[in-house]
Amino acid sequence: MLTPEQKARELIDAQLMAAGWVLQDRDQLNRTAALGVAVREFPTASGPADYALLVEGRLVGVVEAKKEGTSLTAVAEQTARYLTSATKHVPRTAEELPFGYEANGHEIRFLDRRDPEPRSRPEFWFHRPETLRDWARQPATLRARLQELPAVEPAGLRACQVEAIRNLDVSLKHDRPRALIQMATGSGKTFTAVTAAYRLIKFAGAKRILFLVDRGNLGRQTLQEFQAYTTPDDGRKFTELYNVQHLTSNHLDDVNKVTITTIQRLYSMLRGEAEFEEGNEERSGFELPADAVSKRPKEVAYNAALPPETYDFIIIDECHRSIYNVWQQVLEYFDAHLIGLTATPSKQTFGFFNQNLVMEYSHERAVVDGVNVGFDVYRIETEITAAGARVEKGSSVKLMERQTRRRRWETLDDDLVYTGNQLDRSVTTPDQIRTVLTKFRDELPQLFPGRVHVPKTLIFAKTDHHADEIVDLVREVFGKSNDFCKKITYGTTEGKPDELIKRFRNEFNPRVAVTVDMISTGTDIRPLECLIFLRDVRSRVYYDQMKGRGTRTISLDDLRLVADQDVEAKTRFVIVDAVGVTESEKTETTRTERTGGISFEKLLEAVALGSEEPAHLRGLATRLARLDRQLTDEDRATVAAHGGSGGPSVQQLAGRLFDAVDPVRQETAALALAEQAGAAEPTEAHWQQAQQQLTATATAALNDPALRTLLTKLHAQKDMVIDLVSKDRVINGGFTTQHSAEEAARRLAQKQVDSFTAFIAAHRDEITALQVLHNQPYQRRALTYREIKQLAEALKLESPPLLPEHLWAAYEQLEQSRVRGAGPKTLLTNLISLVRFATQQTEVLEAYPLTVEQRYQHWLGRQQLAGRLFTHEQLGWLHMMKDRIATSLSVSADSFTLPPFIDQGGYGRARALFGDALPAVIEELNDELAA
Repeated sequence: MLTPEQKARELIDAQLMAAGWVLQDRDQLNRTAALGVAVREFPTASGPADYALLVEGRLVGVVEAKKEGTSLTAVAEQTARYLTSATKHVPRTAEELPFGYEANGHEIRFLDRRDPEPRSRPEFWFHRPETLRDWARQPATLRARLQELPAVEPAGLRACQVEAIRNLDVSLKHDRPRALIQMATGSGKTFTAVTAAYRLIKFAGAKRILFLVDRGNLGRQTLQEFQAYTTPDDGRKFTELYNVQHLTSNHLDDVNKVTITTIQRLYSMLRGEAEFEEGNEERSGFELPADAVSKRPKEVAYNAALPPETYDFIIIDECHRSIYNVWQQVLEYFDAHLIGLTATPSKQTFGFFNQNLVMEYSHERAVVDGVNVGFDVYRIETEITAAGARVEKGSSVKLMERQTRRRRWETLDDDLVYTGNQLDRSVTTPDQIRTVLTKFRDELPQLFPGRVHVPKTLIFAKTDHHADEIVDLVREVFGKSNDFCKKITYGTTEGKPDELIKRFRNEFNPRVAVTVDMISTGTDIRPLECLIFLRDVRSRVYYDQMKGRGTRTISLDDLRLVADQDVEAKTRFVIVDAVGVTESEKTETTRTERTGGISFEKLLEAVALGSEEPAHLRGLATRLARLDRQLTDEDRATVAAHGGSGGPSVQQLAGRLFDAVDPVRQETAALALAEQAGAAEPTEAHWQQAQQQLTATATAALNDPALRTLLTKLHAQKDMVIDLVSKDRVINGGFTTQHSAEEAARRLAQKQVDSFTAFIAAHRDEITALQVLHNQPYQRRALTYREIKQLAEALKLESPPLLPEHLWAAYEQLEQSRVRGAGPKTLLTNLISLVRFATQQTEVLEAYPLTVEQRYQHWLGRQQLAGRLFTHEQLGWLHMMKDRIATSLSVSADSFTLPPFIDQGGYGRARALFGDALPAVIEELNDELAA
């Protein structure tokens, strides 16, 4: 029976060997046996090191091994002692060895002593010998090079982009492992990220950067951004200087500096799979309901072909909610800084990035800055949308087979009653869609005055079939050709979706596009001026993403290429709400244990994306078994023809999925694995391996998008009712919300003021400055500049817009008549005035220097009445002391060593002027003028 320490050593041995190290005992030392040699129990002046690491025959570091369960953070000092201990004879890379590890078989921590602020960090695995060789040869570490990043060159960048990069630089210089950049859709997040990537490669010497996107077409869009990027200092294109690879296979080029891929493909590569179906990258995570996303994190094993040190930085662009739980271990596999980009963060987003929000640039701010356009909401409500309809028995209705789309007529034996929620799912009512579209057509002169042509319009449909119905009716209502309106979904048959998106973006036709999910998030279509919602959305994040399609600005020349020649500008976009999407309650994404509500298509998608949840596998097995019982011989032949000679039948697919969650099957497989390993009983590792093998076998065929599409069509053979009897009518139509730039500025200001007030209420008992100002605002205990600075830093951590100058501007926007004082609004001392105004201690928001000036004049007046007169030179010194209090809250003897005091002779001259009364004068001014 192995002791815990022996067991840990076995695991550490295996980990080192997997990473390319040759293991040796001290008495068998051959330091040139391989590039990297790990020697057990290596003697040092402080005693034997558990493992000494030699690269090219030279000592580079040590591993301190502990038994399983030992906390590694407490043993870093022991590692440091071995790194600095003398060793006999063997060459060293440096007097103090640079690389130190602590390990217990399940955890690894690593430290590079050459970093500016050496700090151990968790690692998934040991670094490879060639990695430590390359690092040892570098004159400075990556973290040291980050300290030398040059100032951001603002040319060609928006102010918000400059601020984001500067703040990211600060975060990286402080070695914060995760940073989140929140920027409104259309404000140039990807351009910001490309600029940051260029700086990290050129100036920080980043080996390689991973750029993760939500789905395949956004990867292609990102590649185009890199290809179009002109470097600010060199003038050449990014891709002329550095190789950028958008992965369409599981092969990683060694020479690339930037890798663009989806996390699904990345996970496939870590698992060692030779290839990954491109079709599995074309669905956004937003398209899966929370129930369909696996609740169990993806388990990752070490892959020598893709070691953790492959990437120095990972940029995560609009990755969906599952990134922060299901895929978390995939990201944490890499020894890299994580940089998140999003327009619509959720609570999970902030949590994953350790609350390190380095940039917050809201849609409201973007509208005020002219980076985004605002929007108006036009509501259309119809009778059938609101209440559904009743078709009396005896009426004839048309039925459509979903798979073949064959249609037939039937007479109703009973009344057909349906609600608005059933529309376009089990019942479709063409006149309801026609009524909405007709109202939209008739109101276009009001929505877009002076326009001859329909502005570029995107319609959100519920399903692919719903999209087909809308396309036909748009063409009918507007009396236009097929080119006028196109469907752009994963089921598009009129051309490749990417080509249709490109045409919609750059050509006059199509004027209208209909989508379900494909271009609801991320896709850049700047000419869009109208969004029509024919589906409701309850997720706040997803709804904001969908709205974001219309927010982008566009140059007048580019707009006129696809719109009327006399159009003046894109000044706003219009949301036409035909389902109440702007009124329905929106929620943060939440998880539930229920899976029964997941559609068959979404469940298939979840399993294909890697869900190993027993509930998902069992649920899909049950539905496939039910489907098999409904299939005709012709249907089974279709499935067999798709799979070829060795393809599974639907019944076999169901059986394999059930086997994967069957305890008996799992036990049989685990016993077989244990027997192969020579063990009497299966270990926990054997059980896990058995379950993984059964799951992999069960889901392998479902990785094929074409098979999933076929199964979805077969499952959807239930007829859809087409109600051609009911006639709809508009019961309400008109603008409900109109957002001008002025209104956006007011809303932004109110948001900042509300956040500031909430911050004060939440932290008034924790932050010293708030305690003083809130509880005893006029006490004589001095409030120090250091305490005000701590308050400012806490506000910035809470939210970057809560800086004094931003808050001051917000109050000026909302209550201009109650705000007084100009001058430098960036002064931290203005926080005193802001806090007092926010807590209603003062009726007027007055710049702190102005308050100090008034108190100073009152003080001088009292001195004159008391017969205390000052010379002209003394008054000059008193003015300087007053100004010091206005900017720093106090004046002291140390202040006289700084400008402007030192320029006038410093403390000595002041003492000569005021004599022994100088300390009393200083104290009196501090008491009378300060907070």
